[in-house]
Amino acid sequence: MRVLLAEDDVELGRVLEQGLGEEGFAVTRAHDGDAALERLRGGGFDACVLDVALPKRDGLEVLAVARREHGTTPILLLTARASVEDRVQGLDLGADDFLGKPFAFAELAARLRALHRRPSAYQPASLSVPPVELDVARHALRCRGEALSVSPTQFRLLELLMRRAGEVVPRAAILRHVWSYSFDPGTNLIDVHVAHLRGKLDRPGEPSLIETVRGVGYRFRGGA
Repeated sequence: MRVLLAEDDVELGRVLEQGLGEEGFAVTRAHDGDAALERLRGGGFDACVLDVALPKRDGLEVLAVARREHGTTPILLLTARASVEDRVQGLDLGADDFLGKPFAFAELAARLRALHRRPSAYQPASLSVPPVELDVARHALRCRGEALSVSPTQFRLLELLMRRAGEVVPRAAILRHVWSYSFDPGTNLIDVHVAHLRGKLDRPGEPSLIETVRGVGYRFRGGA
């Protein structure tokens, strides 16, 4: 399970990263709100532990922007604020869970596992970016009304690109989300699968629905 840990307290962050690692979580750290939002936009995480009191951009703002941009990563808020109003505000902004400081590490780990098991309220069951329609629940793909067959890996790749249609999805985010790689294996793995998708989706003589952004990644732009 891949977890983004957004915590500016260096010592607490170190302890949590070590403890979660020992529990089998793959942890990526962010030390301020800007870095946390950037990593959330990159995708590829199964959950995010987000401290409310972050520098540069506080956790509630990170949460609000992530949900406004249709980010789907389950988010657990950490806060020293104990009032019901603060908790309600976080949940209303789209937090999936809430844990007050101080907390027991075992409870944090258990809540993260529960989030991973829980279907996300922010994951639409179907996607439509003309001319492509994707039924995630039924694992079905249609393009210009025609049913197409692709591999499970290509389906996950297309789903990621369509969920972020119009945005450039970095190669690192694609590797994390589709193959669970935390590193670049130095192969043309992504390019081969993109080429297969283009062969299914594109029409000869027309611009590709999946645009290559050289040196960065890919963007699904759709078409008429």
